[in-house]
Amino acid sequence: MPIILKYLITSALVVLVSEVARRSDRIGALIAALPMVTVLAMTWMFFELKGEQQTEKIANHAWYTFWYVIPTLPMFLLMPWMLRRGWHYGWCLLAAFVLTAVLFVLTAWVMKRFGVELM
Repeated sequence: MPIILKYLITSALVVLVSEVARRSDRIGALIAALPMVTVLAMTWMFFELKGEQQTEKIANHAWYTFWYVIPTLPMFLLMPWMLRRGWHYGWCLLAAFVLTAVLFVLTAWVMKRFGVELM
């Protein structure tokens, strides 16, 4: 698949989410919460890879995505809490990034103890 087509389809989804979110917070958030980027990435891998490599890469992508999503979830609670208390968006974004990074390292450390290598 030509890379320009992948760029166009993927960017169209991001624009779609932002346009829908401007009109409806709830529907925009619902669409954004769907794992569209992950499904697209796995679909691109499906068409571009072959055989055992295809299966293993897609399976690994889904597996690691599950574990990487967990430490990002608290960000979606921290940001609205901060924004509603008058914090500037930039500071909220920075705090969300720091929280996510700390939680990611913590998640990787805990999961390593259970035999799941995330880093």
